[in-house]
Amino acid sequence: MYELHDVVKSYGQGAAALHAVDGNSLSINAGEFVVVEGPSGSGKSTLLQMLGALDRPTAGSVLFEGNDLALMPDRQLAALRLRTFGFVFQQFNLVPTLTAVENIEAALAPLSGSRRKKHERAMRLLNGVGLADRATHLPSQLSGGEQQRVAIARALVTEPTLLLADEPTGNLDSRTTIEVMALFQALNEQGITIVIVTHEPDVAQYAKRIIEMRDGRILRDHPVMDRRDAAADLATLDTDPNDSLENAA
Repeated sequence: MYELHDVVKSYGQGAAALHAVDGNSLSINAGEFVVVEGPSGSGKSTLLQMLGALDRPTAGSVLFEGNDLALMPDRQLAALRLRTFGFVFQQFNLVPTLTAVENIEAALAPLSGSRRKKHERAMRLLNGVGLADRATHLPSQLSGGEQQRVAIARALVTEPTLLLADEPTGNLDSRTTIEVMALFQALNEQGITIVIVTHEPDVAQYAKRIIEMRDGRILRDHPVMDRRDAAADLATLDTDPNDSLENAA
């Protein structure tokens, strides 16, 4: 799906230039569940933006399905972001004056189709994330975890093949974090490729592969040997509600 060759993203010029991403190469196959893990300032979010065609590299190439994203016209990139890529962010980015179902429908606005069909599709996605009974609630009436699930449903409503998530559990408590990771694991089992960036090593253990970044460079790229099962961790929490993310496994 992706091939990255010597990718650099710099800000500024000359000796004062800051290399947010500093000469990295990697590949990501269709169907993978990858976490890019690292502290703030490691370059992981900048890397994700380039994967999502939200930014272009200063040097090197980001190939998606064999096509160099930096050479594609804006119109083609917009079509990719609309139909192929789904985005999930830490801040949810829900429209506060729209209900849960209306927030999902809004992602379908650029597409053809009747209002009724768009509403039905949005409701199916809302039901899929377990929030059909919250369809008419505003974001302010939803918990953080519910808002994130609405955001995930919104990202899925255009039927993308790839989900890109930037710190999707950063504002969530331990239990809600596991619930969201269970949803990501289920989506990956359905064949959706998932790339998440996080600074939380525990969250990374739910993926199939971890790419560790520090100071703009990839330090390690390895499979998860003892992958955590989010559904099993939730069952553990249900048995002992006082348990936590750290010891749920």
